[in-house]
Amino acid sequence: MRIAGFQKLTLLDFPGKVSCILFTQGCNFKCSYCQNSGLIGHENEELIDEEEIFSYLNKRKGVIDGVVISGGEPTVQADLTRFIRRVKDMGFLVKLDTNGSNPDILEELLNDNLLDYVAMDIKNPLPLYKEVCCISPKVDKLKRSIELLKNCSIDHEFRTTIIKNIHDIDKIFEICEYVDGNKMYLQNFEQSENVLGKNLESFSKEELLDIQKKMKGKYPNVKVRGI
Repeated sequence: MRIAGFQKLTLLDFPGKVSCILFTQGCNFKCSYCQNSGLIGHENEELIDEEEIFSYLNKRKGVIDGVVISGGEPTVQADLTRFIRRVKDMGFLVKLDTNGSNPDILEELLNDNLLDYVAMDIKNPLPLYKEVCCISPKVDKLKRSIELLKNCSIDHEFRTTIIKNIHDIDKIFEICEYVDGNKMYLQNFEQSENVLGKNLESFSKEELLDIQKKMKGKYPNVKVRGI
């Protein structure tokens, strides 16, 4: 598997678990707000040998609980299932971060009990993905991934990075309708040198509090991170 980054310890990325996180190279989206824009293409040759990952895991049995597989987009990796199966065989939990564009892979992993937590990004109202991702993915595939998670038995979350000059309150409400009461997080956009969209704006703390207040009545399971 093409692994471009590896963080040996994180207490934030797998809720309630001590974990490590790896970042796969390559993504089928090109989101304007992406903090890992260097992982979008496939040209990075400075990859990490997966045996290095497994050697680390072998030494950390009983110390860390799980492995977070992020990206890029992990489901574009042809050998993702094989990799996860090996991690699971070592006794670790697995969390997958995904954009939901490959429901066949997601369904396979869920059916084979290879996932313990999934976080799926919902970028925008589905017909308007191009505003954020610079492409128009197949909406039916995104819908199917959402339904797979809504009906699965493992812990999961949906999340949206909200951007002031893209997401107004009507769009945020429309996004929340897709998850139908499931756990969802809104996270504020943060500008950095890695972000492709240099003119994107963050919401202020006061604006985030107002969004959270408006969510409470209809969508009590939608939370705004970072306030």
